[in-house]
Amino acid sequence: MYAVIRAGGKQYRVAPGDVIRVEKLTGTDGQVEFPVVAVSGEEGQVGNQPDARVVGQVVEEGRGAKILVFHYKRKKQYKKLRGHRQDFTAVRIAEIAFGGQSFKAPDLPKKEAKPKKVKPADTEEHETEPKAKKAKAKKKSAPKKAAKKAKKK
Repeated sequence: MYAVIRAGGKQYRVAPGDVIRVEKLTGTDGQVEFPVVAVSGEEGQVGNQPDARVVGQVVEEGRGAKILVFHYKRKKQYKKLRGHRQDFTAVRIAEIAFGGQSFKAPDLPKKEAKPKKVKPADTEEHETEPKAKKAKAKKKSAPKKAAKKAKKK
């Protein structure tokens, strides 16, 4: 089951549960309804249904990656560099309905907080094991220069 919708001058093939990035939508309070171009009810059958509707929920809004636009004319000392970031709205398709049928997206699993890892408490086994101590290094003898001077005298 899928539908073809129109958004931002482009057409998208969507199914319930899909997340698509469309041109920035303004004035939305969370739910968006898209104009439907075509609907597929069964395998291989695609048609236009006048009563079809596609409803989506806004997931996030943001800006895409930067695109560099470089204009250059050779032998004329002309260079111009501009950057552009396109605004987008990510929409999750919640429902596709037509002809008395309604196909809804499955609910997203709720994220559960992971339990914090607790360090194991010191047990008796760890306490009874003798801790290895580093042996202290022996004192170094007098520097060689001082020893040579002492021998000369």
